[in-house]
Amino acid sequence: MSRIKEFNLPDLGEGLTEGEILAWLVKVGDTIELNQPIVEVETAKAAVEIPAKWGGVVTRIFHEAGAVVEVGRPIIAIDTDPTAGPAGTSPEGETEAGLIGGPAPGGRTAVLVGYGPKTTTAKRRPRSGTATAPTTAATPTPPPAAAAVVVAAPVEPAPVAPPVRTGPVLAKPPVRKLARDLGVDLAGVNGTGPLGSVTRDDVQLAASTSRTRTETVPAPSVSDGSREQRIPIKGVRKLTAANMVASAFTAPHVTEFLTVDVTRSMKALEKLKARPEFADARVSPLLLVAKAVLLAAKRHPMVNSSWSGETGEIVVKDYVNLGIAAATERGLIVPNIKDAGRLSLRELAVALDTLVKVAKSGKTPPSDMAGGTLSITNVGVFGIDTGTPILPPGESAILAFGVIRPTPWVHKGKIKVRQVTTLGLSFDHRIIDGELGSKFLRDVGAFLTDPEATLLSWT
Repeated sequence: MSRIKEFNLPDLGEGLTEGEILAWLVKVGDTIELNQPIVEVETAKAAVEIPAKWGGVVTRIFHEAGAVVEVGRPIIAIDTDPTAGPAGTSPEGETEAGLIGGPAPGGRTAVLVGYGPKTTTAKRRPRSGTATAPTTAATPTPPPAAAAVVVAAPVEPAPVAPPVRTGPVLAKPPVRKLARDLGVDLAGVNGTGPLGSVTRDDVQLAASTSRTRTETVPAPSVSDGSREQRIPIKGVRKLTAANMVASAFTAPHVTEFLTVDVTRSMKALEKLKARPEFADARVSPLLLVAKAVLLAAKRHPMVNSSWSGETGEIVVKDYVNLGIAAATERGLIVPNIKDAGRLSLRELAVALDTLVKVAKSGKTPPSDMAGGTLSITNVGVFGIDTGTPILPPGESAILAFGVIRPTPWVHKGKIKVRQVTTLGLSFDHRIIDGELGSKFLRDVGAFLTDPEATLLSWT
Protein backbone atom coordinates (compact mmCIF):
# COMPACT_ATOMS: atom_id res chain seq x y z
CA MET A 1 0.00 0.00 0.00
CA SER A 2 1.21 3.50 -0.85
CA ARG A 3 2.52 5.60 1.99
CA ILE A 4 0.82 8.72 0.48
CA LYS A 5 -2.67 8.61 1.87
CA GLU A 6 -5.54 10.84 0.86
CA PHE A 7 -7.92 11.88 3.59
CA ASN A 8 -11.51 12.27 2.40
CA LEU A 9 -14.07 14.63 3.93
CA PRO A 10 -15.99 12.44 6.43
CA ASP A 11 -19.69 12.48 7.18
CA LEU A 12 -19.74 14.42 10.46
CA GLY A 13 -23.41 13.75 11.13
CA GLU A 14 -26.38 11.78 9.87
CA GLY A 15 -27.30 12.71 6.32
CA LEU A 16 -24.74 15.45 5.70
CA THR A 17 -23.64 15.60 2.06
CA GLU A 18 -21.19 18.51 1.96
CA GLY A 19 -19.12 20.90 4.03
CA GLU A 20 -17.42 24.26 3.53
CA ILE A 21 -13.74 24.55 4.37
CA LEU A 22 -13.46 27.53 6.70
CA ALA A 23 -9.73 27.44 7.43
CA TRP A 24 -6.75 25.15 7.08
CA LEU A 25 -4.80 24.66 10.32
CA VAL A 26 -1.81 23.16 8.46
CA LYS A 27 0.00 23.79 5.17
CA VAL A 28 1.94 21.77 2.62
CA GLY A 29 5.27 20.66 4.10
CA ASP A 30 4.06 20.68 7.72
CA THR A 31 4.77 17.65 9.87
CA ILE A 32 1.59 16.62 11.68
CA GLU A 33 0.74 14.12 14.38
CA LEU A 34 -2.05 11.58 14.71
CA ASN A 35 -5.33 13.25 15.80
CA GLN A 36 -3.90 16.75 15.33
CA PRO A 37 -6.63 19.19 14.13
CA ILE A 38 -5.89 19.93 10.48
CA VAL A 39 -8.92 21.78 9.10
CA GLU A 40 -12.03 23.64 10.27
CA VAL A 41 -15.15 22.70 8.31
CA GLU A 42 -18.66 24.13 8.48
CA THR A 43 -21.41 21.61 7.83
CA ALA A 44 -25.14 22.17 7.75
CA LYS A 45 -25.16 21.70 11.53
CA ALA A 46 -22.04 23.29 13.00
CA ALA A 47 -18.42 24.29 12.51
CA VAL A 48 -16.05 21.53 13.60
CA GLU A 49 -12.32 20.83 13.60
CA ILE A 50 -11.34 17.58 11.88
CA PRO A 51 -8.33 15.67 13.25
CA ALA A 52 -5.74 13.84 11.17
CA LYS A 53 -6.08 10.08 10.96
CA TRP A 54 -2.38 9.64 10.25
CA GLY A 55 0.84 11.33 11.28
CA GLY A 56 3.32 12.44 8.64
CA VAL A 57 4.06 15.28 6.24
CA VAL A 58 1.37 17.18 4.33
CA THR A 59 2.07 16.76 0.61
CA ARG A 60 -1.04 18.28 -0.91
CA ILE A 61 -4.13 20.30 -0.02
CA PHE A 62 -6.88 19.69 -2.54
CA HIS A 63 -9.25 22.60 -1.75
CA GLU A 64 -8.64 26.15 -0.58
CA ALA A 65 -10.57 27.83 2.24
CA GLY A 66 -14.07 28.78 1.11
CA ALA A 67 -14.54 25.73 -1.11
CA VAL A 68 -17.63 23.55 -0.63
CA VAL A 69 -16.61 19.88 -0.77
CA GLU A 70 -18.84 16.82 -1.08
CA VAL A 71 -18.58 14.14 1.59
CA GLY A 72 -16.18 11.43 0.43
CA ARG A 73 -13.98 13.73 -1.67
CA PRO A 74 -10.25 14.01 -0.80
CA ILE A 75 -9.23 17.16 1.04
CA ILE A 76 -5.60 16.50 2.00
CA ALA A 77 -2.75 14.05 1.21
CA ILE A 78 -0.29 12.91 3.89
CA ASP A 79 3.05 11.13 3.50
CA THR A 80 2.92 8.67 6.39
CA ASP A 81 6.63 7.67 6.06
CA PRO A 82 8.58 10.76 5.01
CA THR A 83 11.94 9.28 6.10
CA ALA A 84 11.78 6.52 3.45
CA GLY A 85 12.91 8.75 0.59
CA PRO A 86 10.97 10.16 -2.37
CA ALA A 87 7.44 8.87 -2.64
CA GLY A 88 5.88 7.65 -5.85
CA THR A 89 2.43 8.37 -7.11
CA SER A 90 -0.28 6.57 -5.17
CA PRO A 91 -1.72 3.70 -7.21
CA GLU A 92 -5.40 4.08 -7.94
CA GLY A 93 -7.56 2.50 -5.25
CA GLU A 94 -4.92 2.65 -2.49
CA THR A 95 -6.16 5.81 -0.84
CA GLU A 96 -8.05 5.53 2.41
CA ALA A 97 -11.82 5.89 2.24
CA GLY A 98 -12.27 8.22 5.20
CA LEU A 99 -12.30 8.10 8.97
CA ILE A 100 -13.16 4.41 8.76
CA GLY A 101 -10.72 2.81 6.32
CA GLY A 102 -11.25 0.16 3.71
CA PRO A 103 -13.78 -0.31 0.95
CA ALA A 104 -17.46 0.10 1.68
CA PRO A 105 -20.29 -2.04 0.32
CA GLY A 106 -21.99 -1.03 -2.93
CA GLY A 107 -19.05 1.05 -4.15
CA ARG A 108 -19.66 3.71 -1.50
CA THR A 109 -17.16 5.63 0.57
CA ALA A 110 -17.02 4.70 4.25
CA VAL A 111 -17.63 7.67 6.55
CA LEU A 112 -18.00 8.35 10.24
CA VAL A 113 -21.73 7.61 10.28
CA GLY A 114 -23.16 5.27 7.61
CA TYR A 115 -21.82 5.45 4.05
CA GLY A 116 -21.23 8.43 1.86
CA PRO A 117 -21.71 8.97 -1.86
CA LYS A 118 -20.81 6.27 -4.39
CA THR A 119 -17.33 6.47 -5.81
CA THR A 120 -18.44 5.43 -9.29
CA THR A 121 -19.03 8.07 -11.97
CA ALA A 122 -22.64 8.98 -12.60
CA LYS A 123 -23.96 8.10 -16.04
CA ARG A 124 -26.28 10.39 -17.93
CA ARG A 125 -29.44 8.90 -19.36
CA PRO A 126 -29.51 9.26 -23.18
CA ARG A 127 -31.86 11.91 -24.42
CA SER A 128 -35.21 10.85 -25.73
CA GLY A 129 -35.19 10.19 -29.46
CA THR A 130 -31.41 10.08 -29.72
CA ALA A 131 -29.91 6.92 -31.11
CA THR A 132 -27.08 5.37 -29.11
CA ALA A 133 -24.23 3.92 -31.11
CA PRO A 134 -23.61 0.23 -30.38
CA THR A 135 -20.29 -0.61 -28.78
CA THR A 136 -18.07 -3.47 -29.84
CA ALA A 137 -14.87 -4.97 -28.53
CA ALA A 138 -12.96 -3.89 -31.66
CA THR A 139 -11.05 -0.61 -31.64
CA PRO A 140 -12.78 1.90 -33.92
CA THR A 141 -10.78 3.02 -36.96
CA PRO A 142 -10.01 6.73 -36.78
CA PRO A 143 -11.07 8.83 -39.76
CA PRO A 144 -8.42 9.97 -42.25
CA ALA A 145 -6.57 13.08 -41.17
CA ALA A 146 -7.75 15.08 -44.18
CA ALA A 147 -11.37 14.10 -43.87
CA ALA A 148 -13.71 16.94 -43.07
CA VAL A 149 -16.32 16.53 -40.39
CA VAL A 150 -19.66 18.06 -41.29
CA VAL A 151 -21.84 19.06 -38.38
CA ALA A 152 -25.46 19.75 -39.12
CA ALA A 153 -26.73 23.01 -37.73
CA PRO A 154 -29.38 22.55 -35.06
CA VAL A 155 -32.88 23.16 -36.26
CA GLU A 156 -34.88 25.50 -34.10
CA PRO A 157 -38.34 24.05 -33.39
CA ALA A 158 -41.18 26.10 -34.76
CA PRO A 159 -43.13 27.93 -32.05
CA VAL A 160 -46.26 26.12 -31.07
CA ALA A 161 -49.29 28.34 -30.95
CA PRO A 162 -51.68 27.82 -28.05
CA PRO A 163 -54.77 25.83 -29.01
CA VAL A 164 -57.73 27.87 -30.13
CA ARG A 165 -60.54 27.60 -27.61
CA THR A 166 -64.02 26.88 -28.81
CA GLY A 167 -67.04 26.60 -26.56
CA PRO A 168 -67.13 27.46 -22.84
CA VAL A 169 -64.10 28.74 -20.95
CA LEU A 170 -62.05 25.95 -19.34
CA ALA A 171 -60.61 26.89 -15.94
CA LYS A 172 -60.24 25.29 -12.55
CA PRO A 173 -62.25 26.71 -9.59
CA PRO A 174 -59.18 28.35 -7.95
CA VAL A 175 -58.39 30.08 -11.25
CA ARG A 176 -61.99 31.32 -11.56
CA LYS A 177 -61.82 32.68 -8.00
CA LEU A 178 -58.56 34.47 -8.79
CA ALA A 179 -60.12 36.01 -11.87
CA ARG A 180 -63.08 37.28 -9.82
CA ASP A 181 -60.75 38.76 -7.19
CA LEU A 182 -58.67 40.54 -9.84
CA GLY A 183 -61.69 41.66 -11.91
CA VAL A 184 -60.63 39.69 -15.00
CA ASP A 185 -63.22 38.45 -17.52
CA LEU A 186 -62.22 34.89 -18.39
CA ALA A 187 -64.00 35.11 -21.73
CA GLY A 188 -61.40 37.58 -22.93
CA VAL A 189 -58.36 35.60 -21.70
CA ASN A 190 -56.39 33.47 -24.14
CA GLY A 191 -55.75 30.17 -22.28
CA THR A 192 -52.36 28.50 -22.60
CA GLY A 193 -53.12 25.39 -20.54
CA PRO A 194 -54.17 21.93 -21.70
CA LEU A 195 -57.04 22.02 -24.24
CA GLY A 196 -56.86 25.82 -24.15
CA SER A 197 -57.72 26.04 -20.45
CA VAL A 198 -56.98 29.27 -18.59
CA THR A 199 -54.20 29.07 -15.98
CA ARG A 200 -53.31 31.29 -13.03
CA ASP A 201 -50.47 32.82 -15.05
CA ASP A 202 -52.93 33.70 -17.84
CA VAL A 203 -55.21 35.50 -15.36
CA GLN A 204 -52.34 37.38 -13.70
CA LEU A 205 -50.97 38.43 -17.10
CA ALA A 206 -54.37 39.70 -18.16
CA ALA A 207 -54.74 41.62 -14.90
CA SER A 208 -51.30 43.23 -15.19
CA THR A 209 -51.97 44.16 -18.83
CA SER A 210 -55.25 45.77 -17.85
CA ARG A 211 -53.57 47.81 -15.09
CA THR A 212 -50.88 48.97 -17.49
CA ARG A 213 -53.53 50.31 -19.86
CA THR A 214 -55.49 52.18 -17.21
CA GLU A 215 -52.80 53.36 -14.81
CA THR A 216 -49.64 55.38 -15.12
CA VAL A 217 -47.01 53.49 -13.18
CA PRO A 218 -43.74 55.30 -12.46
CA ALA A 219 -40.69 53.44 -13.75
CA PRO A 220 -38.66 51.85 -10.96
CA SER A 221 -35.19 53.17 -10.36
CA VAL A 222 -32.44 51.16 -11.98
CA SER A 223 -29.82 49.69 -9.62
CA ASP A 224 -26.45 48.41 -10.72
CA GLY A 225 -26.14 46.19 -7.66
CA SER A 226 -23.44 48.30 -6.01
CA ARG A 227 -25.73 48.90 -3.02
CA GLU A 228 -26.85 45.28 -2.69
CA GLN A 229 -25.30 42.51 -0.64
CA ARG A 230 -25.69 38.86 -1.66
CA ILE A 231 -25.20 36.28 1.07
CA PRO A 232 -24.86 32.63 -0.02
CA ILE A 233 -27.46 30.34 1.54
CA LYS A 234 -25.38 27.53 2.98
CA GLY A 235 -24.30 25.74 6.11
CA VAL A 236 -26.33 26.29 9.29
CA ARG A 237 -28.60 28.88 7.68
CA LYS A 238 -29.47 26.55 4.80
CA LEU A 239 -30.35 23.68 7.14
CA THR A 240 -32.32 25.94 9.46
CA ALA A 241 -34.40 27.27 6.57
CA ALA A 242 -35.17 23.77 5.32
CA ASN A 243 -36.09 22.55 8.80
CA MET A 244 -38.33 25.51 9.55
CA VAL A 245 -40.22 25.16 6.27
CA ALA A 246 -40.63 21.42 6.82
CA SER A 247 -41.83 21.93 10.40
CA ALA A 248 -44.23 24.77 9.61
CA PHE A 249 -45.95 22.79 6.85
CA THR A 250 -45.91 19.41 8.60
CA ALA A 251 -46.93 19.99 12.21
CA PRO A 252 -50.09 22.06 12.80
CA HIS A 253 -48.83 24.80 15.12
CA VAL A 254 -50.85 26.35 17.95
CA THR A 255 -49.46 29.12 20.17
CA GLU A 256 -50.76 30.22 23.59
CA PHE A 257 -49.56 33.11 25.73
CA LEU A 258 -49.35 33.75 29.47
CA THR A 259 -48.23 36.92 31.25
CA VAL A 260 -46.58 36.18 34.59
CA ASP A 261 -45.44 38.14 37.64
CA VAL A 262 -41.88 36.86 38.18
CA THR A 263 -40.90 39.19 41.02
CA ARG A 264 -40.37 36.28 43.43
CA SER A 265 -38.27 34.44 40.83
CA MET A 266 -35.96 37.45 40.55
CA LYS A 267 -35.59 37.53 44.34
CA ALA A 268 -34.87 33.78 44.36
CA LEU A 269 -32.10 34.31 41.82
CA GLU A 270 -30.43 36.85 44.11
CA LYS A 271 -30.49 34.28 46.92
CA LEU A 272 -28.94 31.65 44.64
CA LYS A 273 -26.14 33.98 43.57
CA ALA A 274 -25.26 34.53 47.23
CA ARG A 275 -24.87 30.80 47.93
CA PRO A 276 -21.27 29.49 47.81
CA GLU A 277 -22.11 26.45 45.65
CA PHE A 278 -23.27 28.81 42.86
CA ALA A 279 -20.18 31.03 43.07
CA ASP A 280 -18.68 29.65 39.83
CA ALA A 281 -22.01 29.17 38.02
CA ARG A 282 -23.86 31.74 35.91
CA VAL A 283 -27.29 32.25 37.48
CA SER A 284 -29.84 33.88 35.14
CA PRO A 285 -33.63 33.96 34.70
CA LEU A 286 -33.22 31.35 31.94
CA LEU A 287 -32.08 28.89 34.61
CA LEU A 288 -35.41 29.09 36.44
CA VAL A 289 -37.36 28.95 33.16
CA ALA A 290 -35.47 25.77 32.22
CA LYS A 291 -36.21 24.26 35.63
CA ALA A 292 -39.88 25.19 35.30
CA VAL A 293 -40.09 23.52 31.87
CA LEU A 294 -38.41 20.35 33.14
CA LEU A 295 -40.76 20.05 36.13
CA ALA A 296 -43.85 20.81 34.03
CA ALA A 297 -42.80 18.18 31.46
CA LYS A 298 -42.56 15.64 34.26
CA ARG A 299 -46.16 16.44 35.25
CA HIS A 300 -47.32 16.35 31.59
CA PRO A 301 -45.19 13.72 29.76
CA MET A 302 -47.08 13.99 26.43
CA VAL A 303 -45.55 17.43 25.91
CA ASN A 304 -42.16 15.71 25.69
CA SER A 305 -43.02 13.44 22.76
CA SER A 306 -42.76 13.20 18.99
CA TRP A 307 -45.01 12.19 16.10
CA SER A 308 -43.81 9.20 14.07
CA GLY A 309 -45.66 9.12 10.77
CA GLU A 310 -43.61 6.17 9.55
CA THR A 311 -44.70 3.85 12.37
CA GLY A 312 -48.03 5.50 13.13
CA GLU A 313 -47.07 6.15 16.76
CA ILE A 314 -46.62 8.94 19.27
CA VAL A 315 -43.27 8.41 20.97
CA VAL A 316 -43.29 9.67 24.58
CA LYS A 317 -39.81 10.18 26.01
CA ASP A 318 -38.92 9.44 29.62
CA TYR A 319 -35.95 11.81 29.33
CA VAL A 320 -35.67 15.46 28.34
CA ASN A 321 -32.95 16.62 25.98
CA LEU A 322 -33.57 20.31 26.58
CA GLY A 323 -32.85 22.48 23.54
CA ILE A 324 -31.80 26.11 23.95
CA ALA A 325 -32.04 28.27 20.82
CA ALA A 326 -28.84 30.26 20.29
CA ALA A 327 -28.22 33.00 17.74
CA THR A 328 -24.75 32.70 16.22
CA GLU A 329 -22.88 34.41 13.40
CA ARG A 330 -23.70 31.45 11.16
CA GLY A 331 -27.41 31.44 12.01
CA LEU A 332 -29.80 30.07 14.61
CA ILE A 333 -28.93 26.71 16.15
CA VAL A 334 -30.67 24.70 18.88
CA PRO A 335 -28.14 22.57 20.77
CA ASN A 336 -29.53 20.55 23.65
CA ILE A 337 -28.57 19.44 27.15
CA LYS A 338 -28.78 15.66 27.27
CA ASP A 339 -31.03 14.21 30.01
CA ALA A 340 -31.44 17.64 31.57
CA GLY A 341 -34.15 16.42 33.95
CA ARG A 342 -31.59 14.43 35.94
CA LEU A 343 -29.38 17.45 36.66
CA SER A 344 -29.38 19.38 39.91
CA LEU A 345 -30.08 23.10 39.76
CA ARG A 346 -26.35 23.90 39.96
CA GLU A 347 -25.49 21.30 37.30
CA LEU A 348 -28.20 22.74 35.08
CA ALA A 349 -26.75 26.25 35.52
CA VAL A 350 -23.27 25.06 34.49
CA ALA A 351 -24.65 23.10 31.52
CA LEU A 352 -26.63 26.10 30.27
CA ASP A 353 -23.63 28.41 30.54
CA THR A 354 -21.35 25.94 28.74
CA LEU A 355 -23.89 25.29 25.98
CA VAL A 356 -24.34 29.00 25.22
CA LYS A 357 -20.60 29.76 25.28
CA VAL A 358 -19.76 26.89 22.92
CA ALA A 359 -22.60 27.91 20.56
CA LYS A 360 -21.38 31.53 20.46
CA SER A 361 -17.86 30.34 19.61
CA GLY A 362 -19.21 28.32 16.66
CA LYS A 363 -17.73 25.07 18.01
CA THR A 364 -20.94 23.17 18.81
CA PRO A 365 -20.40 19.51 17.83
CA PRO A 366 -23.08 17.77 15.74
CA SER A 367 -23.87 15.42 18.64
CA ASP A 368 -25.13 18.37 20.70
CA MET A 369 -27.48 19.35 17.87
CA ALA A 370 -29.16 15.96 17.56
CA GLY A 371 -31.82 14.30 19.66
CA GLY A 372 -33.61 17.32 21.13
CA THR A 373 -37.03 16.62 22.68
CA LEU A 374 -38.25 19.97 24.11
CA SER A 375 -36.90 23.49 23.55
CA ILE A 376 -36.75 27.05 24.89
CA THR A 377 -36.05 30.21 22.90
CA ASN A 378 -35.06 33.23 24.97
CA VAL A 379 -36.26 36.20 22.90
CA GLY A 380 -36.15 38.40 25.99
CA VAL A 381 -32.42 38.98 25.53
CA PHE A 382 -33.35 41.04 22.44
CA GLY A 383 -35.89 43.14 24.36
CA ILE A 384 -38.86 41.27 22.83
CA ASP A 385 -42.00 40.52 24.87
CA THR A 386 -42.68 37.10 23.31
CA GLY A 387 -43.23 35.35 19.97
CA THR A 388 -44.75 32.41 18.14
CA PRO A 389 -41.76 30.10 17.68
CA ILE A 390 -41.67 27.31 15.09
CA LEU A 391 -41.11 23.81 16.42
CA PRO A 392 -37.71 22.20 15.88
CA PRO A 393 -38.26 19.10 13.70
CA GLY A 394 -39.19 16.05 15.76
CA GLU A 395 -40.32 18.04 18.81
CA SER A 396 -43.83 18.78 20.02
CA ALA A 397 -43.40 21.97 22.04
CA ILE A 398 -41.18 25.05 22.29
CA LEU A 399 -41.45 27.85 24.86
CA ALA A 400 -40.65 31.49 24.04
CA PHE A 401 -39.40 33.41 27.09
CA GLY A 402 -39.85 37.18 26.78
CA VAL A 403 -38.14 40.17 28.35
CA ILE A 404 -38.76 40.90 32.04
CA ARG A 405 -40.06 44.46 32.52
CA PRO A 406 -41.10 46.55 35.55
CA THR A 407 -44.87 46.75 35.01
CA PRO A 408 -47.89 48.08 36.94
CA TRP A 409 -49.57 44.96 38.34
CA VAL A 410 -52.45 44.22 40.67
CA HIS A 411 -50.84 42.43 43.63
CA LYS A 412 -52.88 41.60 46.73
CA GLY A 413 -55.58 44.05 45.72
CA LYS A 414 -53.21 46.95 45.12
CA ILE A 415 -51.49 48.29 42.02
CA LYS A 416 -47.75 47.87 42.39
CA VAL A 417 -44.73 47.83 40.10
CA ARG A 418 -43.77 44.18 39.63
CA GLN A 419 -41.32 42.28 37.43
CA VAL A 420 -43.45 40.81 34.61
CA THR A 421 -42.76 38.65 31.57
CA THR A 422 -44.80 36.96 28.85
CA LEU A 423 -44.45 33.31 27.84
CA GLY A 424 -45.45 31.93 24.44
CA LEU A 425 -45.89 28.17 23.97
CA SER A 426 -46.07 26.70 20.46
CA PHE A 427 -47.06 23.05 20.21
CA ASP A 428 -47.96 20.33 17.72
CA HIS A 429 -51.76 20.11 17.75
CA ARG A 430 -51.64 16.51 16.50
CA ILE A 431 -50.28 15.49 19.91
CA ILE A 432 -51.07 18.32 22.30
CA ASP A 433 -54.62 19.61 22.47
CA GLY A 434 -55.65 22.94 23.96
CA GLU A 435 -56.24 21.54 27.43
CA LEU A 436 -52.85 19.84 27.72
CA GLY A 437 -50.99 22.82 26.27
CA SER A 438 -52.80 25.18 28.65
CA LYS A 439 -52.04 23.04 31.71
CA PHE A 440 -48.36 22.79 30.81
CA LEU A 441 -48.07 26.55 30.25
CA ARG A 442 -50.01 27.22 33.47
CA ASP A 443 -47.59 25.05 35.47
CA VAL A 444 -44.55 26.80 33.98
CA GLY A 445 -46.11 30.13 34.95
CA ALA A 446 -46.95 28.91 38.45
CA PHE A 447 -43.33 27.91 39.07
CA LEU A 448 -42.02 31.28 37.90
CA THR A 449 -44.60 33.11 40.03
CA ASP A 450 -43.38 31.41 43.21
CA PRO A 451 -40.50 28.98 42.58
CA GLU A 452 -39.77 28.21 46.23
CA ALA A 453 -43.34 27.24 47.09
CA THR A 454 -43.73 25.27 43.86
CA LEU A 455 -40.57 23.25 44.47
CA LEU A 456 -41.87 22.26 47.89
CA SER A 457 -45.29 21.20 46.56
CA TRP A 458 -44.17 19.44 43.36
CA THR A 459 -41.10 17.53 44.56
